[in-house]
Amino acid sequence: MSELVFFSGTMDCGKSTLALQIGHNRSARGLQGTIFTRDDRAGEGKLSSRLGLVTDAVEAGEGMDLYAYLVDQLSKGGRVDYVIVDEAQFLAPEQIDQLARIVDDLDMDVFAFGITTDFRTKLFPGSQRLIELADRIEALQVEALCWCGARATHNARTVGGEMVVEGAQVVVGDVNHPAGETGYEVLCRRHHRRRMTSAVALAGALSPDVLPVNHA
Repeated sequence: MSELVFFSGTMDCGKSTLALQIGHNRSARGLQGTIFTRDDRAGEGKLSSRLGLVTDAVEAGEGMDLYAYLVDQLSKGGRVDYVIVDEAQFLAPEQIDQLARIVDDLDMDVFAFGITTDFRTKLFPGSQRLIELADRIEALQVEALCWCGARATHNARTVGGEMVVEGAQVVVGDVNHPAGETGYEVLCRRHHRRRMTSAVALAGALSPDVLPVNHA
């Protein structure tokens, strides 16, 4: 029985690596899959992991009908045994509905990978729809860690090392970014609530509690 499976976790917990591994394992068994992605850090039409692995993918742009795309491929004699979707949180709810239809009508397994909440701790519409429709929801077992060493549960958007809580829901960035640019950091809930990023914590640690006194 085919399934729609949602693999979820914070940034930096190995979602894309697992997506590539699932594709590799099935390819080694002679199966052929289609990989969809959206706004990958490596650019359009790519699925990449922070370990340096990358493969070609189909860019699931705004308004694209994923079900119709696969039907078209099959009608042209193509073969598709399964579907992998990375960065699934960026898909529109109707595109998630199309993934469910792929499972039900085309009898294909669909493996969707994405983060659940944005930098404001609000559900992405695509992730919300996956939670509503998925046959299974799997939490990634590789735990990302906050700078304090606790389990990271929240994604923070940063500018110049400081956490921001306003702005567009989708701004492409990464946990590895030059200082001063928009990027992301994973934090535990305590430090997300306090808006305390690693840069802010380091700055605080370097600031003396008592100003030095010069004796004449």
